[in-house]
Amino acid sequence: MEKSINRRMFLGSALTALMADGARAQPIFRLGLTPVFLDNDAGVIDGLRRALSRGMGREIELVQRRTYQEVTGLLLERSLDAAWLCGYPYLQHVDLLDLVAVPVWRGGPRYQSYLIVGADDPAGDLSDLRGSTHAFSDPDSNSGYLVTATNLRRMGEQAESFFSRAIFTYGHRNVVRAVADGLVRSGSVDGYVWEALAAIEPDLTARTRVIDRSEWLGFPPVCARRDSLASEPVQALQSSLLSLAKTKEGQQALMSLQLDGFQRATPTLFDGIADRIRDLAP
Repeated sequence: MEKSINRRMFLGSALTALMADGARAQPIFRLGLTPVFLDNDAGVIDGLRRALSRGMGREIELVQRRTYQEVTGLLLERSLDAAWLCGYPYLQHVDLLDLVAVPVWRGGPRYQSYLIVGADDPAGDLSDLRGSTHAFSDPDSNSGYLVTATNLRRMGEQAESFFSRAIFTYGHRNVVRAVADGLVRSGSVDGYVWEALAAIEPDLTARTRVIDRSEWLGFPPVCARRDSLASEPVQALQSSLLSLAKTKEGQQALMSLQLDGFQRATPTLFDGIADRIRDLAP
């Protein structure tokens, strides 16, 4: 009896070791992250990496770069297997990229762009900011650039001449900080990021005030090259993303991200962003 138990324990340990070796033998999956809410949050990043890695049965390397353009370029040149992008760069390269999954936030796969000013600023809307300083997040960001730029275009204005000076902070949290610290008068920021910061850094967002919100637009998606979407690694990523809410580790990662989960999506989700891209065209 004791020999039988020992044999089962040995076989179980051997099987576990073989499964672990198999996971290690899989090529490392490289997932790109744009500098949004995850920026500088090492704990959040590691929690997401561990949850996805367990779901995929392989090691994952999360690759961060300073700009959306850098991350998108790495994906296009196949240096990344997939990337968490934004609707704007996705649509800029929609002929080459496809949707893997889209986050669900507050019950849906959409978010808004916020126009913010200092807490005591008297501005009531965008038109009140003429001749002042402004912070954008990234030139390829929907919420951090495109929305405000197209709102100005619809007013017959251009960002370059409407503001006395406009800067790019390359991070939505940095936009909030720039406004809160008085470095600029106003900023264009991802509404999800502002709301998330309001929960974890309320003293920061309390020094700002939202004076305008865009329509609801497609949430920044996870994308892969169209010609690799059906590959086993990308399908494994999709499955892992869609099932995050079903595991304790995944639930913890989603809680840190303040997301409900991930879901499949079609390009029509981003029609509102596509309309703005057309409005911005020369």
